Amino acid sequence: MPYVTTDDSTLIYYKEWGRGRPVVLLHGWPLCADSWDDQSLALANAGYRVIAYDRRGFGRSSQPWNGYDYDRLTDDLRAVLKHCQVSEGALIGFSMGGGEVARYMSKYNGAGITHAGLIASIVPYKLKTDDNPHGTEIKALEETTAAILKDRPKFFAEFFKKFYGVDTAEQPVSDELLQWSLNMTMQAGLKPTLACADSFFKTDFRPDLASFKVPTLIIHGTADQNVSIDASARPAAQGIRHSKLIEYEGSPHGLLATDKQRVIDHLLAFLKS
Repeated sequence: MPYVTTDDSTLIYYKEWGRGRPVVLLHGWPLCADSWDDQSLALANAGYRVIAYDRRGFGRSSQPWNGYDYDRLTDDLRAVLKHCQVSEGALIGFSMGGGEVARYMSKYNGAGITHAGLIASIVPYKLKTDDNPHGTEIKALEETTAAILKDRPKFFAEFFKKFYGVDTAEQPVSDELLQWSLNMTMQAGLKPTLACADSFFKTDFRPDLASFKVPTLIIHGTADQNVSIDASARPAAQGIRHSKLIEYEGSPHGLLATDKQRVIDHLLAFLKS
């Protein structure tokens, strides 16, 4: 299997489909690169070179003890981009993956990137504070951590019902897709799972927004129960120049599955624009 070795000797698994202009896809928590497969196939068939990788600690990548803050995770992204010789490419992040997109724009000045995308992203700031009133209370992170430590498979089995809006969607995803999501999740290490939750919950990306200098597509569901659109996509669109926000009315967090064809169509239209 293809791997990139980072400067701290972590092995990052990646897959590369198709030929053409590169599109790099960053997965969400607690999944892996396979969660992008429907979009990856469509983009590759449309003439793009698609690169998707497992974040450290997840999927087929190494599970080191350290390195789950966004600066280190963004260094991993940079290592993948350099290894795959990405230039004139697009960088698209889902959920937690939006954080690496934002930090890459500020830390590496968006080197080699011509288009950016944030889908159901946690950017700019998930935590509720006095100056971020639409965020999520820290108590939610504490309860999540306790539940994962008590019974991780049980917690995530319930978690994905909300993730995909099973109880509210007009056309809920299949039981098999819920099981597949759980299977991907249980590939990750316990330490990476907890550490990454802490990172995406507490990292403030508001200072990074001004570093976006490329056309940016933002997609978010208005019924997202995991990442409030009022604390994420809407303020992100206000803070990022040259951004376009598309709201999916009534859609939940797991858009790559619940709205997969719509996401594909919007990505293709954006990349061609």
